[in-house]
Amino acid sequence: MAGLTFNGKPFNPKDFEETMLRAVRDKVAAQVQASVGAIRDPDNGEFPTVVTSIDEEGNIVVRIEGSPTVLAVVERRLAKAGEEEEEEDVSGKAEVEPLVPKVFLSYGGEDRELAERIARALMDAGIDTWWAGWSIGAGDSLPQKINEGLGDCTHFVVLLTRTSVMKPWVKHEIDAGLMRRISAQARFIPLRHKLPADELPPLLRPLMSPAVDDPPSDIQQLINDIHGIVRKPVLGKPPAAKMGPLHEEYSAAANTVAKVFVERSETALFTDPEISLEELIAVTGLTRDDVVDAAHELREVLNESSSIGQDSYYPTEEMFVRFDGKFGEWNPAHDALRLATDLVNDGAFPAAVEAIAERYGWSARRLNPALAYLMNRKLIDARSGIGHAPWAAAWVQKTDTTRRFARSRT
Repeated sequence: MAGLTFNGKPFNPKDFEETMLRAVRDKVAAQVQASVGAIRDPDNGEFPTVVTSIDEEGNIVVRIEGSPTVLAVVERRLAKAGEEEEEEDVSGKAEVEPLVPKVFLSYGGEDRELAERIARALMDAGIDTWWAGWSIGAGDSLPQKINEGLGDCTHFVVLLTRTSVMKPWVKHEIDAGLMRRISAQARFIPLRHKLPADELPPLLRPLMSPAVDDPPSDIQQLINDIHGIVRKPVLGKPPAAKMGPLHEEYSAAANTVAKVFVERSETALFTDPEISLEELIAVTGLTRDDVVDAAHELREVLNESSSIGQDSYYPTEEMFVRFDGKFGEWNPAHDALRLATDLVNDGAFPAAVEAIAERYGWSARRLNPALAYLMNRKLIDARSGIGHAPWAAAWVQKTDTTRRFARSRT
C-alpha cells in the first residue's frame, strides 16, 4: 500500500494535522503578542503575558494574563483600537437611539383628572404617553388620532373604574388593545382604581392588574414594569464548597474533576494521569452527565480518549498550571516568576532543568508546572532532549521576553 508523502518525505496525516494546528496556534500567539505584549502598565511597568492552546475540538484559545491593573490597561487599549477601526464604518450613519416605550392610555371621561395625573407621571418617567388631553387637538379626526396612538404604542394601559368598564368607547379601545396583545405588538396592562379584581371583564381577569389610588406615588412599579426593570433580586453567591477554595473561572463540578488530576499526577506532564469516566464518577460522586459536562468545560486543559466500551480523560500541562495553586502545595505562577527572575539576574544559573530542580530542591511534580507556565506563554526558550523525562524540557534559556516578564512582575 502506497504511503503519503510531503516534500518527498513520508508523513502521518494525523501528525501533519497536529503540526499544522500548532503552527497556526504559534502564528496567532505571535500576532496577539505583537499587539498586546507591548502594552505596558504606566504605573508599575508590568507587561501582560499571552498563552495559547488548542482544545479537543481543534479551536485555538487565547488567554491574556497579568495583574488586574495591567489587564485593565489592555482592555482600554483594545477597546480604543476597536473604536478607531469602526469609525469609518459608522461615519455617516444615523445614530440608533434607545427604544422609548410608548403608552396608549385609555380611560372614561369621568376619570379624566386621574388619567391626566397618571399620564404626566408616565411622561416624567421617560415613557411617551398618548393621552387624549394633549394628543387630540381642535379639528382633529378622533378615530384617526386614536388609531395612530394605538398603532404606535408598545404598551396599552386602560384605566378601569366602576364607571369606565361600562363605557362602550372604552370597550372598543380594550378590544383594539387586546388585538395588539394577541399579535405581540404591545403589552396589555389593566390598571384598576377602586375596582376589585373580581369585577374586571372576564377577558381581563387572567391578566396581572395593578391597583392605583394616588398617582404618581403608587405607580412606580407600573413604571418599572414598562421600562422592563425586573423585580427579581440580584442572585447572590452560593455557599463555599466543602472542598476549599475554587478556581473562580470554573464551576464546582469542573473544580472537583480537576482536583482529582492534580492530586493523582506524579509528573504534571501531558497524559499524566489518564482516568476513565467510570472512575471519575466513582471518585467525585458526581453523576455521569456532571462529569461529562465538567470535562467539556475543561476542554482547554483536558482531553478525551474514546475506545471500545470505555471513555477516559487525560490532562495537558496547562491543567496543573491553572489548578495546582488551588489544590496543590505550591503556586506555579509564583514558581515561574522565581525561575524567570533567577534566569535573568543570576549569570551562573544552570540551564539544565535537572540541575535547576536540584538547586531548588523541587521534584518534577513541582518544577514542571512552572516550566509549562513559562513555555506556554513563550516567556523562555526551552529545548527537549533524548531521555529528558520526567522533566518538561531538557534545558531552558532566558530571552528578552523573560527579562520583561521578570522585571514587570517584580
